[in-house]
Amino acid sequence: MAILTRADGTPDWRRRTPKADLLVWAGWFGAVALTVACFQFISDRTIWPFVWDAPAQGADLIGRMFPPRWSYASQLWKPLLDTINMATIGTALAIVIGVPLAFLAAHNTTPSRLVVRPVVLFIIVASRSINSLIWALILVIILGPGILAGIMAIALRSVGFIAKLLYEAIEEIDATQVEAVTATGASRPQVLGWAIVPQVMPAFAGISVFRWDINIREATVLGLVGAGGIGMQMQASINVLAWPQVTTIFVLILGTVLVSEWLSARVRHAVI
Repeated sequence: MAILTRADGTPDWRRRTPKADLLVWAGWFGAVALTVACFQFISDRTIWPFVWDAPAQGADLIGRMFPPRWSYASQLWKPLLDTINMATIGTALAIVIGVPLAFLAAHNTTPSRLVVRPVVLFIIVASRSINSLIWALILVIILGPGILAGIMAIALRSVGFIAKLLYEAIEEIDATQVEAVTATGASRPQVLGWAIVPQVMPAFAGISVFRWDINIREATVLGLVGAGGIGMQMQASINVLAWPQVTTIFVLILGTVLVSEWLSARVRHAVI
């Protein structure tokens, strides 16, 4: 709010000063100019006949996807189980690695704020910066195709997620409980076990289940790059243009995700 003075000496209440108004209008003009430039850049590199033909092509593809080939479902139960196992084992492995990292990263539990904490925070950021699909591409080259690469990809991606949310929860604990346990003469491990861990257990349970729910979704697509699971069946069906089979796979994936979402919500509601 800007207060200016009129010629007669009375105050003139304005939302902004004239200089601030000019800056706001300049900002809007710059944003519009940038939007137009970006649209022109994209337009010059877009094959517009393909865009205009997209609705017809989409309708034709949907027509070939129905009805689903339900008889193909009998071949999908094992890949679907592999997908669930990838998500579950990958999440468990990420928990084993991520929990210690969280305690090393939290400023109130780290043994060294100058050395250990920056290194651990870098590891957490690196894990969160690389998508699980990229991890899977790298690990398929190293480990070969199969669910082991998928498990490791999910674990490496989930470590940063779990560690970050958990160390933030550790930093927000009630310090008075820590002080009370410390005042009894408890050692550092005892303080950790009796004053810190009980406070973060609900958050830990919620984070773990939430990440497992996310990993169920991610595991369904890792097979597209050879990392096992139902995604490999999807890729094989797409390669031979077996669209009714693809629809069946979509239905199973949707059902699996809905069940995992329901389980995740129930568990989080019970523990939080």
